[in-house]
Amino acid sequence: MAAFDFVALDTGGRQKKGVMEGDSQRQVRQMLRDKGMVPLSVEMAAQKAAAKGGGFSFGGGPSMGVRDLALVTRQMATLVQAGLPLEEILTAVSQQTEKPKIRSILMAVRSKVLEGFTLADSMADFPRAFPKLYRATVSAGEHSGHLDLVMNRLADYTESSHDTKRSITAALVYPAILLLVSISIVVFLMISVVPGVVEVFADNNQQLPTITIILIAVSDFFSAYTHYAVLAIALFIVIFMYLLRNETIRMNVHKRLLKVPMVGKLIRTINTARFASTLSILTSSGVALVDAMKIAGEVLSNDWLKQRVSTATRSVSEGASLKNALEQAGYFPPMMLHMIASGEASGELDNMLDKTAKAQELDLNNFISVMVSLIPPLIILFMGGMVFTIVLAILLPIFQLNQLVI
Repeated sequence: MAAFDFVALDTGGRQKKGVMEGDSQRQVRQMLRDKGMVPLSVEMAAQKAAAKGGGFSFGGGPSMGVRDLALVTRQMATLVQAGLPLEEILTAVSQQTEKPKIRSILMAVRSKVLEGFTLADSMADFPRAFPKLYRATVSAGEHSGHLDLVMNRLADYTESSHDTKRSITAALVYPAILLLVSISIVVFLMISVVPGVVEVFADNNQQLPTITIILIAVSDFFSAYTHYAVLAIALFIVIFMYLLRNETIRMNVHKRLLKVPMVGKLIRTINTARFASTLSILTSSGVALVDAMKIAGEVLSNDWLKQRVSTATRSVSEGASLKNALEQAGYFPPMMLHMIASGEASGELDNMLDKTAKAQELDLNNFISVMVSLIPPLIILFMGGMVFTIVLAILLPIFQLNQLVI
């Protein structure tokens, strides 16, 4: 029995959308007619979802936001712990959600489960909704017989990811608005205020200070070439994004980014924290260390770090310890390496990886908090410096003119 998305008219002529299970489209249409509805379209949920991959993804089905995934995972974990069959769990969770897209995904997954596929294999039809890490963890839970524990751990992980992204986004709203307002004020002064003021000095044929000459030149540039500058910046971004499609160029850019002050540390902290969390959840779910490293390496956003982790994975598969392999890869903090070495020596690598992941996430949150707290003062200093420079460039000729009059 498969899941079908339908659009139909009810007895009042209102359009209704939903998901219904049946053996075929014909049966679903008949079921709708039996309810007094007029079917307009009936499509298999999996096919419709895949067709709506949208965006730049060219397939892979629809995506699911981190918040929605966290909520679905927590609900599934609770029901798995209660001992309900998977098909009932998926039905209950799909009925709980108010979003048709998510309901369609879950019902399509349920149809695959009813056909005899595992939950992880059923989720593989929707890689954008259920990432590789998610499916690998679910698969490990199914094979180990501890799906309830794994789902709870996975729910904690997805909720933590959602909370981290939400806190970062919320923290960056104020600095972003402040920066936008600051730039807008400076551009407004350059285009509207400065030209009118400097005309007074130009009419007097007065020898202007260097800073005033520079200000006039910048103001003239903004007045005459603002549109061209915006176009050039947009064109540069488009070309840069196109060049990043080249693997060699992208690898060089990612490698250089790691050496940029502050930015490099932020990238390293985010990626090492992500790697530690992913490796922890996979190994504790029963995934072999080498396989866990391969999957954990894929979730890194920096391609250079991803390549270094791939090299470390080969070293571990050849017999090297995890600590030595990551140490040779570089970029991993010493504290993380020492904790991993301790876990390997004591035979409690899973437990120590969990502690390492929590330590890395705490380090990431602290670093982001410091960075976010520094941005507003820096923007205010930048704004104050720009306004001071503009005012100084205007006042200096006035002081000189007063001296000439005296």
